Amino acid sequence: MLREEDFNEEYLLSVAKKMAVAARTAPKARGTDNLVIRICRGEEIKQISEQLVKDYEQTNQTEQFLLRDSQNILSAPYIVLIATRNKVLGLNCGYCGFATCAEKNQTNKNVPCFFNSEDLGLAIGSAVSVAADSRVDSRVMFSAGRAASRLNMAEDCVQCLAISLSATAKNPFFDRK
Repeated sequence: MLREEDFNEEYLLSVAKKMAVAARTAPKARGTDNLVIRICRGEEIKQISEQLVKDYEQTNQTEQFLLRDSQNILSAPYIVLIATRNKVLGLNCGYCGFATCAEKNQTNKNVPCFFNSEDLGLAIGSAVSVAADSRVDSRVMFSAGRAASRLNMAEDCVQCLAISLSATAKNPFFDRK
């Protein structure tokens, strides 16, 4: 007889992998792929949690949600990181606040390209739809994504979002204080 507890984490990992594939195949501006996708577990999640505590302390303990999130993610066997590199696409759209991509790069290379951000959003939407279709609880968290980015888990990316996953009787990522 199979017990749900015996395969729960295996199932979550298979869903996390499907989420990664869904994020990778999401539409991208000009067909240019600037995404970095990783699956964290165990020690990596603990490192992200510890970084969130450091981030909380750096705010003079005013950003309570960072401390809450540091504890919250410890309920997740897996976290899917989806990040984007900051590379202009030469569309000169002006959405970044500069008239041209060349002007943005000359003035401030750290300002994210609008299309990189848009591609990240589409990838996140594709990934969480897989989690929902698989009846897995998830939560998109900028705080954990930023912490992972600070730990260089997302390589040289300027924007990173984390999707925590769980399959328990009650979603641990909602009804948060």
